[in-house]
Amino acid sequence: MTRRIHEMPFGAALLPDGGTRFRLWAPGNPRVELELRGAAVTHRPLVALGDGWHELFVPEAGAGARYQYIVHGGRNGPVAVPDPASRSNPDGVHGASEVVDPRAHEWSDGDWRGRPWAEAVLYELHVGAFTPRGTFAAAQERLAELGDLGITALQLMPLAAFPGNRNWGYDGVLPFAPAACYGSPEELKALIDAAHGLGLMVLLDVVYNHFGPDGNYLHVFCPEFFDASRTTPWGAAINFDGPLSAVVRAFFVHNALFWVEEYGFDGLRLDAVHAMHDRSDPDIVGEIAQALRAGPGNRRAVHLVLENNANQSRYLMRSGDGAPRHATAQWNDDVHHALHVTLSGESDGYYADYAAAPVERLGRALAEGFAYQGEFSAYRHKPRGTASGDLPPTAFVDFLQNHDMIGNRAFGGRIDTFAGTPLLGAAYACLLLSPHVPMLFMGEEFAASTPFLFFCDFEPALGAAVAEGRRREFRRFAAFADAAARAQIPDPNDPASFDASRLRWEERERRPHRERRALVGDLLTLRRLRLVPRLAGIRHGGRHHLENSLLRVEWPCSDGAYWRLLAHFGAQAVDAPEPAGEIIYAAGAHRAGAGYMRLEPGAAIVSAGP
Repeated sequence: MTRRIHEMPFGAALLPDGGTRFRLWAPGNPRVELELRGAAVTHRPLVALGDGWHELFVPEAGAGARYQYIVHGGRNGPVAVPDPASRSNPDGVHGASEVVDPRAHEWSDGDWRGRPWAEAVLYELHVGAFTPRGTFAAAQERLAELGDLGITALQLMPLAAFPGNRNWGYDGVLPFAPAACYGSPEELKALIDAAHGLGLMVLLDVVYNHFGPDGNYLHVFCPEFFDASRTTPWGAAINFDGPLSAVVRAFFVHNALFWVEEYGFDGLRLDAVHAMHDRSDPDIVGEIAQALRAGPGNRRAVHLVLENNANQSRYLMRSGDGAPRHATAQWNDDVHHALHVTLSGESDGYYADYAAAPVERLGRALAEGFAYQGEFSAYRHKPRGTASGDLPPTAFVDFLQNHDMIGNRAFGGRIDTFAGTPLLGAAYACLLLSPHVPMLFMGEEFAASTPFLFFCDFEPALGAAVAEGRRREFRRFAAFADAAARAQIPDPNDPASFDASRLRWEERERRPHRERRALVGDLLTLRRLRLVPRLAGIRHGGRHHLENSLLRVEWPCSDGAYWRLLAHFGAQAVDAPEPAGEIIYAAGAHRAGAGYMRLEPGAAIVSAGP
């Protein structure tokens, strides 16, 4: 059994000889008090250390002690705030913080060294909607089934404490405290421990580009955290490169290390790095990557995945030995968008960039990584992306669905509710049998019928504003031009929106859900047995060819062989030359004469050989 802790320069730290050291950074606040709650509530002044730091040692404060800070000097007078580096806030983001003993958990995964990225099959899940109980403990009960299917890595949507009991997680305000509605820090550690015991990696989605709108007290007592001169779609930008930014940067670097070292996560997914404004060198993304690799990454496999709609390949560059210099991989919106347009015919919003030639865009993205590598984006009104063909395919995470692509639809509809069903077979072959790293969204493996709606639990005035803002966003769609139509869009603050989004696990035993689960399981088995052993030898992109909706993609392996994918996205059956090499997978295809095969719409063939 092992015990773990990540030491931090801020927050509440239990000391080896007993007692707790409390430390807060609050420049501009000449006086800070500690409010300690026990049999009686006491107030004690912290000592000003200089440079904005305040500190106090309390010998009698141990694990479980509840506390908050009273900061003086703000425009609104004294204000009680939770610890921004709180490890636990059991009563919500407006309540008192709790002292946690990180060493209390006895880890049973001492031999765990992670898994190579080439073996990754990601499964994105929202803890609250994943099971009927919506807790860490309930999620733990489902792990073995996912492992049996062929999943090798969980990717948990953000867990940082947020307001209320329902939220996607991107409105977090206490980055070090797991949301109490899912369970305790101990129960989250037990989930990760159990996953490792089953050979599953666990990655965490983290949000370093903004704080949520409710419960973020840093705006009140520590405006130095923000750069008012720059904005993000969600408010003021984080101060990563302005005056006093060194402490702000350290806060987020320590947060990344905290989740990986103290909780044992196998990596992080950085949300929307294109909205993290930073002119430093290295910028904050590079600094986090360096800290992870120099620290826990020296002892086990630690992976860093980005969301970056700017498609900047510089974050994905490899060293001479093939190791990532910064990020391990990036979510590949290009593959999703091209597949989405191909399957649905939709061309609103960012899908407009793929409407003219979706299968061609798909082919380039599968072969070379990005579909847009500097070409002009009509949707963004500027060039987008950089060259990516020299990157290994495993630098790209592909998906047919994720939380955004489902939840940002008005009614949270999954792909089976609007896509051309015959073509889905080819789409899943492209997803699960290409050398890119695949990701499934929870329930996708059995074609879940439940939507994944946008949901939250804000106070009434903010909740009403969010609901109105969401409906207003849909005015540009023809189907919602009428106010009466927009009024039918579910209210994110209504508990029913959250309840409707919970998976119904009993579905997987019925048709057509069990058939989808069988298909996914079969494809993942082939991936593990036939493709994963070859991935180390596929060091860069390949090439593609499109003829009459028949897409061919091939990737060169280091042994002179090729991994080939043939997918038919047309509406009519076609004849095509039989692929070279050994046929590893074929669906919707049969021999049509010497050297030819007849491919039905949605057919796919995967082969390997010279």
